[in-house]
Amino acid sequence: MDEDDLLPQRTKPKLKDLAPLAIAELEAYIAELEGEIARARADIVAKKARRGGAEAVFKRK
Repeated sequence: MDEDDLLPQRTKPKLKDLAPLAIAELEAYIAELEGEIARARADIVAKKARRGGAEAVFKRK
């Protein structure tokens, strides 16, 4: 077995150092993160809709 097989497949991203950022840069960063959160929530809604359609077809119990 290779040692790489023992490493986690996904690692948590490193946290961004916020100390050197100015207030305007922090506000822009927050806006960017909020946009990403909205995108993720929209994807969740779409996936739930697809799953609901598949369950209706297969009548999952």
